[in-house]
Amino acid sequence: MQIEDPNQPTVYDMIGGADKLREMVDRFYDLMDLEPEFAGIRALHPPSLDGSRDKTYWFLSGWSGGPNLYIERFGHPFLRARHLPFSIGISERDQWLRCMAWAMEDTGLDETLRTRLMESFFQTADWMRNKPE
Repeated sequence: MQIEDPNQPTVYDMIGGADKLREMVDRFYDLMDLEPEFAGIRALHPPSLDGSRDKTYWFLSGWSGGPNLYIERFGHPFLRARHLPFSIGISERDQWLRCMAWAMEDTGLDETLRTRLMESFFQTADWMRNKPE
């Protein structure tokens, strides 16, 4: 999602850098753990969300134009392949998107940026679907 003009801020910068991105990811996983409406996606995760928090933060850092923390640790993310073992349909996609929208709002991201991110997140989340509806 890197903006092509190097004189323009990256999405990472627009989010607020490392601390704000980490706050957003942590809020996402807090909501997933606390809110019953996200039980479907919570069930796809291990009992401790610590590893998921880190991997999502590392991935989104590079994806948004910040440091490529995930790639430095693990190489190419192969997102779809890594998610194939999990049954992901429309319900799981929509839970993930709702949880992320809530997390972005709670952490104070600008509405225009949230809309832009949700468009990209939708494309990726929809691509992760692997179960017939």
